[in-house]
This record gives sequence, structure tokens and C-alpha cells, in this order.
Amino acid sequence: MNIGAVDHVELYVGDAQQSAFYLCTAFGFRVRGQAGPETGRADSRSLLLRQGGIDIVLTSALTPDHPAAQYVSRHGDGVAGIAFEVTDAAKAFETAVERGATAVEEPVVHSRSGTEVVTATVLGFGDVAHRFVQRTGDRDDFLPGTMDIFAADPDESAQLLHTVDHAAICLPAGELGPTVAFYEKVFGFSQIFEEFIEVGEQAMDSKVVQSPSGKVTFTLIEPVTGRQPGQIDTFLARHGGAGVQHLALLTDDIVTTVPAMEERGVTFLETPGAYYDELSQRLDEPDLRMEDLRRTNVLVDQDHWGQVFQIFTQSMHVRKTFFWEVIDRHGARTFGSGNIKALYEAVAREKAMA
Repeated sequence: MNIGAVDHVELYVGDAQQSAFYLCTAFGFRVRGQAGPETGRADSRSLLLRQGGIDIVLTSALTPDHPAAQYVSRHGDGVAGIAFEVTDAAKAFETAVERGATAVEEPVVHSRSGTEVVTATVLGFGDVAHRFVQRTGDRDDFLPGTMDIFAADPDESAQLLHTVDHAAICLPAGELGPTVAFYEKVFGFSQIFEEFIEVGEQAMDSKVVQSPSGKVTFTLIEPVTGRQPGQIDTFLARHGGAGVQHLALLTDDIVTTVPAMEERGVTFLETPGAYYDELSQRLDEPDLRMEDLRRTNVLVDQDHWGQVFQIFTQSMHVRKTFFWEVIDRHGARTFGSGNIKALYEAVAREKAMA
């Protein structure tokens, strides 16, 4: 299929303008395009947000029969599509369907002034679809003939985030293995990592699949039955089935990015002091200064290749499901799963001392 990077991520939301205001104000995105009644689309409105190499499309329904209305009714605001860059969208679509994927939209050609974009869509997991996107010409003309494009913001060079690092996906118990097999068979992904995570009476299984290009990565997680229900069970119940729990966005300087986002209104999860007190027993000396990690609540983990620094936002959604991660990689290729157990133990120690 020759899948490259994530072309864009589409979120179905109740109010695209309100969601765009938050992401632009707090995260530093800029509105670069729109589609709706003004462009001949009567049933929905979409806004294109951009920062660095990250394109996010926010779509709200204007009629009750639009898929966005049905998605938001079932799941609340959330990720409805993760699009893949490909060299031949029609061929990728044909191959995916032949391998067992469910067709959502046949190949469509969008063109204007020498720019051509071919798209085609298949179903991935749950209600999340994958759009194949083949681009020729000016990428700034995101969907020629369908979306109006705005001029670039002169301050757009001041970017905090630049790439979609990975998506974390919650699956009902029993679906992890079949989902891994589906991505291997249909999209040519490979499993690159797996881990059984046990936290107190809770447990979860995790496997990571990645495209051959290494630029599309999904962390797949399912709860372990017979254990005490945990955050994965909570997500599945509130979301109404499988879905994207969080998107991780890559930054080059997390200890600068986090305070900048906090000043703009982002609320991150706090880290107990005991986590940092015990850090030297778990890891090598961090690449970043310990006082900076404490000040920003940034977590650190390591693998054979290096260290990874990460922090999670509080969910801004009514159902408390979807949230964001900011991640800074210093060579590490894994996903900070060691932080789950370390945080749990740190919280337990602080409660015991209170």
C-alpha cells in the first residue's frame, strides 16, 4: 500500500467552531480552511486546523442524518478518522477491500488549479475510518474544490507541536488479537511491541502496530477480564465501544512547550512528588533536569534506545473520554508504559503518608 505518514486526523464534534477556538487558543493551531454551506456542503461544517506537520479536521453535522451527528450521539466528541498518505489511493482502497476491509467511500478525485487529491475510505476499528489520501501539487490546497483555504498566519512559525506521534486505542476484551491481525493483513502493519500491564488489581494487555514507513503507529489496549475494572473499562463504557483514547503530539522541547500551553489554558494531569523521589531507583539519570521535570509534571521512561518524556492533558469532554498527550522522544521508541505502574505506586505512597 505504500502508506506514508498520517495525512490528517478528523474529529467529529458537536460544535466545530468552539472546538477550534480551544485548540487554536490553547494548543497553538491555526484555522487554515473551511467547508460548509458556503462551499456547497449543506449537511456539515468542517474546519481545517494546522500546526507544523499536523492537520486536524473538525466536522460538525448540520443535519441529523450526517455521520457526525450519529457519531457524536453514540460516542460524544472524538476521533472519527485517521487518514493515511499513499501514492495511489484507488489501488490502496482496492487492496484493502480485497483483504477484508469494509468500504466506506469509493475513490473520489478533487482537483483545482493544477492540484489534485484522490481520496478513498475504509473502516478501521469501531466507528473509526481510514481515508487514503493521494496528493499531487500544492498541499496547502487541502481538498481542492471542496474546502476554501485561508492565508497562512504570519505567526505560524512559532510552533509548539509538529507531528502526530501515535494514537492510543481502547478495545473491548477479546478484540486485541483480531485487531492486530486485521492491521497486519489489510494495511501491511507490523506488531513492534507488546506488554502486559498490571497495576494493583487492574490489568491490561497492550500491543503496538506500525506501518512499514514507521510513521503511523497505533497503541492498542484491551482490559483483562476477571480483574478489577480500570480506566480502559471506563473509557469503553462511556465512549460506547472501541475508540481513540488519546492522540500523542510530538514536540522538540517538552519543558518549554508544557508551560507555554498551560499559560494558554491547557490543564495537564499533576504528578505526585513521590514519583520523582523514586525515579533514580527506576531509571538512569534523565536527559532533562529533574527540577524541570518536577516543575512541569513531565513523566520520563526509558527503553533500549533512549528516553521518552510525556504528559497528558485532562479531558475536556463531557464523557471524560478523549484527551491529548504531549511527547518528546530522546531516542526511545516505546510509549512510556512504565509510567503507569510508577504513577499508581507514587499515588499510593502519598496517600499512605497523608
